[in-house]
Parts: sequence; structure tokens; C-alpha cells
Amino acid sequence: MSIEEWYKSLPIVTRTYVTMSFLTTAGCALEIITPFNVYFNAKLVFKKLELWRLVTNFFFFGNLGLDFVFHMFFLIKYCKSLEEGSFRGRSADFLWMLLFGGTLLTALAPFVNIQFLGSSLTFMMVYVWGRRHQYVNLSFLGIFNFTAPYLPWVLLAFSLMLGSSPVVDLMGMAAGHVYYFLEDVYPRMSGRRPLRTPGIVKMLFPQDDGVVIAPAVVPPPEPQDAAEEPGPGPEPAAAAAAAGVDPAHPHDD
Repeated sequence: MSIEEWYKSLPIVTRTYVTMSFLTTAGCALEIITPFNVYFNAKLVFKKLELWRLVTNFFFFGNLGLDFVFHMFFLIKYCKSLEEGSFRGRSADFLWMLLFGGTLLTALAPFVNIQFLGSSLTFMMVYVWGRRHQYVNLSFLGIFNFTAPYLPWVLLAFSLMLGSSPVVDLMGMAAGHVYYFLEDVYPRMSGRRPLRTPGIVKMLFPQDDGVVIAPAVVPPPEPQDAAEEPGPGPEPAAAAAAAGVDPAHPHDD
């Protein structure tokens, strides 16, 4: 498969996010723009009305290099897996998840002094992916095995061992857990779905209208192909790759 064919095979939300992330990061590397043009700053947003910063900070992943490649891999892996799996035929719902998570992260950012939230949003996807793949077994350096819901915690522990700040990871996990509770747990308890996708978001994806979907309360774990291998989490990228978090075969009941 050529790069063009692979790119066109990506689902629409994943393709858009990856494209904007690449263009923003490449634009900064080529000095067409600078990170100072895109980073999140609450004062500039609300006092000078530089509203684009609410969005652009999610598209910058650092300088072009190995770390950027790893971030793109993680973004494509989990974004694509979710959109083609538990959100299959529901791209509007998937976009609404990202908008909800981005809003939570933006609200938290001023309190923890984080200017770029793309890694946190990707880590949120890792968290949701793990929760919705609860029967997938993973291994850490072949030393011990664990199931997918523990993947964010394993990566967080490894980041701490390497001396990295846990703030970015924890923010993404917090946003992911809030979404998971409101979308997958709370509806079971109350029969209500508070995160129902607004009609204006659904209008962006008319192709979803022809998909028949049963009333969703809790999406079941996605069926796994034994050849599919979930990658490590997004933060820190190079550290997680070095950790060698490799998947085992899905659990067979």
C-alpha cells in the first residue's frame, strides 16, 4: 500500500487531526509560524481574543524528529483504533469525545501551566481505548503481563521512573476517566446519556445518518485481530517506546 492509499484509508476525524498536527508542527519547523503563535495562553485568548489558540495548541507536537514520529504513531494508532472500532459509523460521536476532552483539558491547563495539550488529548484516547479493550493482554518488557485498562498506569509509572513530570499524563487520564464515566458508566446507573452528541456536530457527518445504531449505553469491547498490536502510550514518547510495551494475544474465554 502506498502512502497516498494509506492516508486515504484513515477515517475522517483521524485523517484531519493527523493532517493538522503535521502541518502545524512542520510550519513551526520551517519557521513559517512559531510555537509562540499557537501555544495556549488564557490571557491572550480572553483579553486579546486570539481564539485560534484554543485549537492550535492541540496540533503542535514539538520539533520534527524521532519524538515527533513517535507522537504521530501514538496519535494515529489510538485515534484510528477508536474511530474504526467502538465509534465505527459514528464519527460525529468520536469528534464530540475529542471536543469534550479538549474542553476539559483547556479548563485545567491554566492551573498547571501547560501550553500544548496534544499529548494529553492523545493520552485520553489511550485511557478510553484501554477501558474499551478490557480483555486485551499486554506485556511490559516481557517481565509482567497486564490487561489494557492498566496501560496508562504502567506508562505513567515508567515516566516517573525516568524522572518525567506526570502532569501531562494525569491530565489526559483524568479527562479520559470523566468521559468514560459519563458515557459508559453513568448511563447504566441512570438510564440517561449526558454526553449525547449535539445535532450541529452530527450535521458535519451526513454519512453517519445511514448507519443503524442500537441505543448506546456501554459499547462492548472491540473484537481484536490477533495480528493487531497496540502501541505504547504517548507521553513521554521516546521513553514509552524504549519501555517495549508489547501486546500479547487477546484473552480467550
